[in-house]
Amino acid sequence: MSRFLEILLSSFKMALGEFRANKLRTFLSLFGITVGIFCIISVLAVINSMEKAVKDNLSSIAKQTVFIGKWENGGEEDYPWWKYVNRPEVKYAEMQVVKKKFNYPSTIAFFSSMNGSVEYDGSIVSSLNYYGVSEEFGVLQSLSIAEGRNIESQEYSSGTNSILIGYHVAEELFDYPQNAVGKTVKLDKEKAAVIVGVIPKKGSSIFEAWDYDNSVIMPYQLLSQIKPIKDASPLIMVQPKTEASIPLEDLKEELKGVMRSARKLNPNTENNFSLTDIDSFSKTLDPIITGMNIGGWAISGLCLLVGMFGVANIMFVTVRERTSQIGLKKAIGAKRGSIMTEFLLESAFLCILGGIMGLMLVFILTKLISSFFGFPIFISFGIFFLAITICIFTGVLAGIIPAFIAAKMDPVAAIRSK
Repeated sequence: MSRFLEILLSSFKMALGEFRANKLRTFLSLFGITVGIFCIISVLAVINSMEKAVKDNLSSIAKQTVFIGKWENGGEEDYPWWKYVNRPEVKYAEMQVVKKKFNYPSTIAFFSSMNGSVEYDGSIVSSLNYYGVSEEFGVLQSLSIAEGRNIESQEYSSGTNSILIGYHVAEELFDYPQNAVGKTVKLDKEKAAVIVGVIPKKGSSIFEAWDYDNSVIMPYQLLSQIKPIKDASPLIMVQPKTEASIPLEDLKEELKGVMRSARKLNPNTENNFSLTDIDSFSKTLDPIITGMNIGGWAISGLCLLVGMFGVANIMFVTVRERTSQIGLKKAIGAKRGSIMTEFLLESAFLCILGGIMGLMLVFILTKLISSFFGFPIFISFGIFFLAITICIFTGVLAGIIPAFIAAKMDPVAAIRSK
């Protein structure tokens, strides 16, 4: 054990000595390793961080929430949009049927959306999200209010022009959110509306089911006066209450029966609606993440291959420069295994140096682009361990032939070569 530690320390010192003695040559040779590790770690760090951000954002929606709508989840190249385009949109009346016939205690809400703008005293904020909803939407989403109050039950039932606006909208139009409450603004088509409350600031993220900071929430009847509900991507949202312990598949099966009954579909007719949950939505991201992984590993593999040849070249030169030292070591009893281990460890240490430079670049990059992506990018311990493992493996592959040549040298011929 002590002998191995001695070889380990000696190899580490030699690797550092090689780097100090030939800085430019070593740096250029290790550059491929640096770029390869940079590519691998940056791709893995971004993907892992993105997955965590998506899961954190989706956690705001109960895992058992089911969305009844027109379109199935998709995104694949052969997505059969033609199969769903002629389906009817869901209606508020159908939500009422679901409320009446669904057998499990649940919160059931109606949701529709479109893009629009808000105008006040000559100032306009555009590219906003109009959300036309029923009263239960706020309960289902646990919406809180930063300023003012929520839209009341009778306002929902009568479809008044009371609205909630996002924090960013309030800042843009009134500087301070508290100044927004009670103001009358104009929506699209010159529709007047009164701000009764401001939604708390949510902040940016990679994925947000509803961008509340840039939104206007209103009774669905008010939205219908701006745009027909059938053209506003309507959905029925169903979320079982805590006391309703029901598996997700059973929940969807029950809803399927209710919707088929509501639409009077005969047993031989296919469903003309979709039942989507958060888990199935998450699966649509898998092909994207897989593609990013494949692309990252392909680029990284090429860079590592180039770097491996660079390290191998360094080791061939090192063996040639130390030929006499190898001869002396073998003459005083050093075994082939010891010589080979020494050069393999040195090669691995050189690759680790290149990998550390790559990790430093990734660390700097994470600090620079986290704000750009809208979610924090981090390097987990697992990714760091993977990087070091790849460096060691690459170093062993790069150094195995030079190490074998060094181990096979004849001691007498090696000493005379000086």
